[in-house]
Amino acid sequence: MEIIEWNDIPVELLLRILSLLDDRTAVVASAVCRGWRDSLSWGITRLSLSWCKRNMNSLVLSLAPKFTKLRSLILRQDAPQLQDDAVEEITSHCHELQELDLSKSFLLTDRSLYAIARGCPDLEKLNISGCSAFSDSALGYLTGCCRKLKFLNLCGCVRTASDRALKSIGCNCNELQYLNLGWCDRVGDEGIMSLAYGCPELRAIDLCGCVLITDDSVVALANSCLHLRSLGLYYCQNITDRAMYSLAQSRVKGKKEGWASVRNRYEEEEGLTNLNISQCTALTPPAVQALCDSFPALHTCSGRHSLIISGCLSLTSVHCACAVQAHRGSTALPRLAH
Repeated sequence: MEIIEWNDIPVELLLRILSLLDDRTAVVASAVCRGWRDSLSWGITRLSLSWCKRNMNSLVLSLAPKFTKLRSLILRQDAPQLQDDAVEEITSHCHELQELDLSKSFLLTDRSLYAIARGCPDLEKLNISGCSAFSDSALGYLTGCCRKLKFLNLCGCVRTASDRALKSIGCNCNELQYLNLGWCDRVGDEGIMSLAYGCPELRAIDLCGCVLITDDSVVALANSCLHLRSLGLYYCQNITDRAMYSLAQSRVKGKKEGWASVRNRYEEEEGLTNLNISQCTALTPPAVQALCDSFPALHTCSGRHSLIISGCLSLTSVHCACAVQAHRGSTALPRLAH
């Protein structure tokens, strides 16, 4: 009986085998033999090491040269382990990365952001939430190199997310669609307005806890980001009715200048589908009701809370389209039996 060597296995079958491996098994297999290692090197494009509870830094240092075709790498941690040398090793070998998750990596410094900027120019998704040591100048440098960014999570990055950094994002990352700035309390109107004007493709932005922003930020988003579907304004207590009316009017923004294609696409996407205005205590029922009337996808009814108004006791009279329809149904005259 003829013995089949590893190299004799058809590429299609090999790829099928690799697709069945979970992340832990792939890591173990990479140490079995050169054949496995070489096959995994070009066959594995997505890898998560979040299961690693100890010695993640050493593991990344050993794996980066083996998995050179990675497009997605998840290094989310419960406890900080990752250090700059591991990130630098990744960016030295994995130049095709499109998604990188470094959330809760408290030990990383600006060295990591500079390395990512130089080594991963095709990056589209970056999660550095909770990475509190990064500076805004390092983020500005990264956005100048990684201009394809579409997803950026900066939640809790107080030092990183500043108006200066947002200006860099608005200038360089025109394809950005998702941005989380939760609890970045240095962010103000100047930064958000620059972002809005520079990133018209923005679909979702979370500004919870950005206590400095005012209506000017929301007006800029409403006027410039016509595809906006999700907006978080939790605890933004400087937001008033002016912001709500601006959002409500944004649905017909394209009509004035004849942007037919933009308008049609915007209407197909239904506009706002999620809005969090909890603790925005300056808002009044007429303004928020006008918003609900403009965007039927915003729900206040039980089980479908896409308009979150907790902490705003004055808004209890605001109702979504479902409540209006239910009321009409209950008051309709009964049909006569034939």
